[in-house]
Amino acid sequence: MQLVIENLSKTYANGTHALRDVSLTIPQGMFGLLGPNGAGKSTLMRTLATLQEPDSGRATLGDIDVLRDKDALRRTLGYLPQEFGLYPKVPAVELLDHFATLKGVTHKKQRWEVVSSLLQQTNLWAARNKNLGGFSGGMRQRFGIAVALIGNPRLIIVDEPTAGLDPAERVRFLNLLSEIGENAVVILSTHIVEDVSELCSRMAIIDQGEILQEAEPLAAIRAMQGRVWMRGAERDELPAIDAQHALISTRMMSGRTVVHVVADEHPGGGFEPVAPSLEDVYFAAMRARRGADAAAAA
Repeated sequence: MQLVIENLSKTYANGTHALRDVSLTIPQGMFGLLGPNGAGKSTLMRTLATLQEPDSGRATLGDIDVLRDKDALRRTLGYLPQEFGLYPKVPAVELLDHFATLKGVTHKKQRWEVVSSLLQQTNLWAARNKNLGGFSGGMRQRFGIAVALIGNPRLIIVDEPTAGLDPAERVRFLNLLSEIGENAVVILSTHIVEDVSELCSRMAIIDQGEILQEAEPLAAIRAMQGRVWMRGAERDELPAIDAQHALISTRMMSGRTVVHVVADEHPGGGFEPVAPSLEDVYFAAMRARRGADAAAAA
């Protein structure tokens, strides 16, 4: 089973082109959709979740036409949006039981089996009688995944799930997503490169509504081998480096500014080769996009 997206486009009333002929083939497992805020990730996720209509294009999940047969898609969809509300004074077990009822699990014994299994799977069993208002950010996200997993969905969409989580909660949540990805198509929409690097067997980079690159993360990293260079730099050197080289990233390491550039040959000027990362792949794709936009505007 796979999700096939063909030429999805969406332009909002204010003229924003949120999606531009987006086409992707997403197999079972974890798929990362990586891009900056405003790149079109949430628009694509909401479209696939049948919460809004595209202007054109189509999408299928196996034999389900996502855009035409919304009820069939919703029966096999698990969706964790970037922001979702919970009743703070209701215990987790009660609210999850309520959601299971809404999802069609009407037999009491069966519903209890579903609810208890999900609370254990998301490591919330010990907190099942705790009011949701007392949950940490990571616990709230894990509860959201528990809700999304009701009914054993074949398509699971999670939008910016680790934003704001502390390191320990982030690791717990990513481990949970990894387990889920063994049995469903799971789309992880994020601007956090490490989430995709650690979890996903395939990914796409999106910006300004367009897919810039689709690849296996490890293959994309290998393709950058021998093309990424680094050196320390003073802050006042950065404009000159950016003018002379394809500067892809600047970061602080141990109180020192370190820059990465991409070049097919040694760029000179004190640069040294460095093993590429998925972050380098991402920033190189964004750099190429900016260069294409500048050339088109010239």
